Amino acid sequence: MGIVAGLDSSPDFTRIVVCDADSGAVLKQGYAPHPLESGEGGGRPADVDPQAWLLSLGEAAGGGLLEGVQAIGVSAQQNALVPLDAQGNTVRPAMPGGDKRTQVAAADLIDRLGGREAWAQAVGCVPQAMHPVTKLRWLARNEPEAAQRVALVLQAHDWLVWQLLGRPSRRTTDRGGASGTGYWSAASGSYRPDLVELALGHQAMLPEVLGPGDAAGTTPEGLIISAGTGETMAAAFGLGVRQGDAVVSLGASGSVMAVHHEALADPSGMITSLADATGMHLPVVHTLNAVRTLRGTADMLGLSGIEELSDLALKSTPGSHGLVMLPYLEGEKTPNLPHTAGTLSGLRRESMKPAHLARAAFEGMLCGLGDAMDVLRARGVEVRRIFLLGAAAELPAVQVAAPMLFGTQVVVPQPADYAALGAARQAAWALNGQLPQWQGAAAQVLEPGEELPVGQAVRQQFTAVREQTHPGAFDSVVA
Repeated sequence: MGIVAGLDSSPDFTRIVVCDADSGAVLKQGYAPHPLESGEGGGRPADVDPQAWLLSLGEAAGGGLLEGVQAIGVSAQQNALVPLDAQGNTVRPAMPGGDKRTQVAAADLIDRLGGREAWAQAVGCVPQAMHPVTKLRWLARNEPEAAQRVALVLQAHDWLVWQLLGRPSRRTTDRGGASGTGYWSAASGSYRPDLVELALGHQAMLPEVLGPGDAAGTTPEGLIISAGTGETMAAAFGLGVRQGDAVVSLGASGSVMAVHHEALADPSGMITSLADATGMHLPVVHTLNAVRTLRGTADMLGLSGIEELSDLALKSTPGSHGLVMLPYLEGEKTPNLPHTAGTLSGLRRESMKPAHLARAAFEGMLCGLGDAMDVLRARGVEVRRIFLLGAAAELPAVQVAAPMLFGTQVVVPQPADYAALGAARQAAWALNGQLPQWQGAAAQVLEPGEELPVGQAVRQQFTAVREQTHPGAFDSVVA
């Protein structure tokens, strides 16, 4: 019995759900935007004062939202670096997860350790701009005086948990958050402080890594604060994914992650080996081109948006009359083709119709994500069921094509605050001492059915064009 809350501090807002600890039923909800000034060009700011996260949290929890709550879980944007001095004060504003200033620093770190394979073996991921270890390297190179003052390194959810507990001497994190830092190995379950020193130029304190059901502490009022975790891990926990499940996210870029029993070291760098919020692992493969492929095609055809593109695509047939789109519009990460461009193949008089191009865009996007899924399958990851996330998952053209192209059951969950729900479920675990068996997400279930052979033929057509255009692009994965 009991009442728990989960809060999700995303890059733009804070959402809070208050739930029954036994059933997971949502009792109350709160929301507040982060009070952030826009960055250059109207986008997100490059630096963020962490106090903005606390202000947003306080507003979202207003009106007595948390009355009666016995435990709170915290989910927050991943990879946001909060560098602190010896007194616990911020050395500089936090660097958000999506910070792109650090791309050169990532390449520098890869070289300094001896290449991509060395990093994959060390911590299960190859440094990218988003990783905290890369941000530390950027800090050492660009703000050396601030870097010298860094005594403690936290991420967003670590910092929020610490603040909720009244800034105790004990600082904590969880396996999920730690696995995305670039200096903690999901395989060994331990930090690599030498990599912190390699990046920052000196050692710094790191938070204690808690187990999935552990509590970070209790407030003087008796409120239990659970370990907290990153948004990806919290959303997976909120969805209720388990071994045999994969999650395909359709944003501007795409990702495929799956629950697996062990960490995967991938010398190619295509797989990022994360830990989940339950003691399992979440290997993730990213693609650079997902919904941006659809938007680009809609613009090319003079359509109002991807909803109209979906309607048009349904006027074509599977295989798009032989038209194949390799959707590598921004280069591609999976396969590793950073400097390539997209390809449109199979142009014949009968295929040169808007509906076939629209269908080829959807099939190209989903086949690209199918390639990403095959990277995981090639490493022994079992995929029996796929959760399809993102606004584009609601498009009829996606729902028609995804089951046949992925070749397995596809689940489209109803929109909900899954990261906040995952944080609340973690709080219930800390409160009651056992993993709560909450009901899974309400969802639409789609089966490939009789269309499975058709989908396999479309995948083969896509693969043939990819191999002809970019021969050997996946050789390192197969090897």
